[in-house]
Amino acid sequence: MNRKHLIMYLLLALLPILLTGCMPGDEKYTLTSPAGFLSGIWHGWIAPLSLIRSIFNPNIGIYEPINTGWWYDFGFYMAVISEFGGLSLSRKKSKS
Repeated sequence: MNRKHLIMYLLLALLPILLTGCMPGDEKYTLTSPAGFLSGIWHGWIAPLSLIRSIFNPNIGIYEPINTGWWYDFGFYMAVISEFGGLSLSRKKSKS
């Protein structure tokens, strides 16, 4: 096995840990330090993974309950919508 394949396998092995390291509902945030806009974006991006993980661990949700309010919501929904291509302002019509 060459070095390139070894690095690729190590990155693939670490990817789930890196993606799930900051799941919402992990008691990282407190009332004095709530989740903000950037946390909302991150939680929106990993929402599908959070949903799958919440099936096996009910303490993990897809939304952080201790947040800054409107700014967290804005970041969360912006990230969720952008995952599915909803933020594009115009769509190109296909030339069929």
